[in-house]
Amino acid sequence: MGEVGILGPEDRVELIEGEIVEMSPIGPRHATCVNALTRRLLQAVGGRAVLSPQNPVRLLPASEPQPDVVLLHPPEARYWEHRAEPADAMLVVEVSETSYRYDRHVKLPLYARAGVPEVWIVDLAHAAVEVFREPSAVGYGFAQRVERGGTIAPAALPDAAVVVTEILPPA
Repeated sequence: MGEVGILGPEDRVELIEGEIVEMSPIGPRHATCVNALTRRLLQAVGGRAVLSPQNPVRLLPASEPQPDVVLLHPPEARYWEHRAEPADAMLVVEVSETSYRYDRHVKLPLYARAGVPEVWIVDLAHAAVEVFREPSAVGYGFAQRVERGGTIAPAALPDAAVVVTEILPPA
């Protein structure tokens, strides 16, 4: 709809199970977290992944969420002609301040059913990152909550570590 002018660039929406869903507004804490995470992941992964901030991922036929950050398999040139799909993703990150319940209970199961190998939910309200791996039709088989002081890294790039404290607001 954006490509034909029905939706404009200022419309913050995503397609979830055939419905156009309005996304939460981006506040300063959310934006700063996305910036910090983007910078740290870019430094950590270098050219081994394509960093795609706030761009859509085509999941199931009627779902195209816009996660906050995605690490995609290179090369970047492969994305000129098609949207990223689950097989392209190494990691999907949702930053949640007011949208935690929606991200956790609506979007996370969609990512699992589509086979996205790893999802992080950055829970700004509770100062932690939830890591999900081992997708299946019924959810993720592995879940871990990492709080301030802990370190996380994508399973696909285990040496690309991020210190959780560095992507959260000050305590």
